[in-house]
Amino acid sequence: MSDLAERLEAVRREIDAACRRVGRPTESVTLIAVSKAQSSATIQEAMRYGQLDFGENRVEEALEKIAEIGSAATWHMIGHVQSRKARDVVALFDYVHSLDSARLAERYARLLADGGRGDARPFRVLIEVNISGEPNKHGVLAADWQHNRAVRQILWSEVRLMVGLPLVQIEGLMTIAPIVSEPEQARPYFASLRALRDALADDFPQADWHSLSMGMSDDYTVAIEEGATHVRIGRAIFGERR
Repeated sequence: MSDLAERLEAVRREIDAACRRVGRPTESVTLIAVSKAQSSATIQEAMRYGQLDFGENRVEEALEKIAEIGSAATWHMIGHVQSRKARDVVALFDYVHSLDSARLAERYARLLADGGRGDARPFRVLIEVNISGEPNKHGVLAADWQHNRAVRQILWSEVRLMVGLPLVQIEGLMTIAPIVSEPEQARPYFASLRALRDALADDFPQADWHSLSMGMSDDYTVAIEEGATHVRIGRAIFGERR
């Protein structure tokens, strides 16, 4: 068994154990292998071991990989998207985890209306929120959303615009927790995202809020315990980048 296969199997075991701890079925969690900086050959090796969901951060880097591998894999855009790259994202990706403004959502909606998808695939989107309030992170600001009225009003206004757009299928939320020394320190951020998802589902029932994309290599088991439906794992699968 290769090193990649062993690491992938270890992550799957950890996912299964985290699900069992909180009484969830393992299949309720989608493992996204973060394949930025990985070659098409490495991605194809992971596919031979049953990994079919891959996350890319940069549109330019993903273009060649998707052209080569195509629909044999499921492609998730997990990085920040500039408006000028929206056309490629609409055409190529199965899921977008990083919708961070109503303005970008409107751009997606226009491209979709003009046939930018090229087929009948739904355009599945998660709204990225900055739950920690860190200034270096993308996402609609959601820090202290339960107690800060101004933050909540702006956030709700953005979401109201997003869920009202045709063809943009909102399915949940994504966040990136702060880098912490112990996984347990990330738990409050994941719990806050879950509570935010529940509050938005109550106020905007026209969208489908079943997805929570949260948790990476250092904290994904805690994220699963707090309700993650998608975990984005790079280093724990592919090893340290050289």
